Amino acid sequence: MEISADRVVLIHYTLKDDSGAVIDSSTRGEPLAYIQGHGNLVSGLEKALEGQQAGSKVEVSLAPADGYGVGDPALIQRIPKRALPNAGTIKKGMQFQANTDAGTRMFTVTAVVGDMVMLDGNHPLADKTLHFSVEIVQVRDASSEELEHGHVHGVGGHHH
Repeated sequence: MEISADRVVLIHYTLKDDSGAVIDSSTRGEPLAYIQGHGNLVSGLEKALEGQQAGSKVEVSLAPADGYGVGDPALIQRIPKRALPNAGTIKKGMQFQANTDAGTRMFTVTAVVGDMVMLDGNHPLADKTLHFSVEIVQVRDASSEELEHGHVHGVGGHHH
């Protein structure tokens, strides 16, 4: 069965950066389960997997625009430390969730200088070329309940 819209796909993947360092991998655990065509993966990877079948192995390199996007300088802000919860314990690398005009967004502390904090609302992998090695484990039709909920149920997916 080929990967196409509304099909459940189980994959094992390894994601590397340009230097070959592993950023993320599913190979030591359960495969990742997603519904094709529902935006559960970065767009470039979903497109690259379209038409593939169980047992296939795919190597894909994605430009930032097809991965986690190009960084937006408007999402980098400098704010007073006192504007954040637990101001006394703020450190580089911490993350905060904030409501923005575009919805809820995660911000990462990139620097703390005196009483000011630099926050970056871009995805940590924005501006990065992504290199995926993917093995397609299984492809099946999604159930009506999975399509209604927008996610996979059972093995590799969500459990209610």
